[in-house]
Amino acid sequence: MQTWLSIDEFSKLIGKNNNEILKLCKEKRLNCKKQNGKIFIEVEQMAKSLVPLPELEIIEKENSIAEKTINMLLMLHEKILISKDETIEALKEENDFLKHSIYSIQEDYETQKKTLERLQKQLELCQEELEFCRRKYKLMWGKVLKKETDLKNENKEKEEK
Repeated sequence: MQTWLSIDEFSKLIGKNNNEILKLCKEKRLNCKKQNGKIFIEVEQMAKSLVPLPELEIIEKENSIAEKTINMLLMLHEKILISKDETIEALKEENDFLKHSIYSIQEDYETQKKTLERLQKQLELCQEELEFCRRKYKLMWGKVLKKETDLKNENKEKEEK
């Protein structure tokens, strides 16, 4: 695939002015084309024409180092992805555990709530029964006391007469 840059972008990239670039195009050291009144230069051809041959050999030797570095980076990236997946899986398991714990706590809460309501109803019934017994006691002993006081009052009246 060929990459083409306009002459202005190309000049900024390599730090040469447009006249020097046009001179290299005329010498056929750069692959150029004219389109819509603008001049474009092929980038790949530029590297071969601007970099001297001994330097290209050094770059090619260093490519093996670059390849090793890239491979190492790819392996590290792969390990990071695996670690990330393991972390995500562990977090999902933890979330499931927490979700089940919350459901269990909620069920326990509902059970305790029902038990509390039942005990409150029993307490209300016991209080009503106790109040009924108190009224019955008062009524029963109240009549006895009233009879007793009535008898005492009658006796006093008899004595006074």
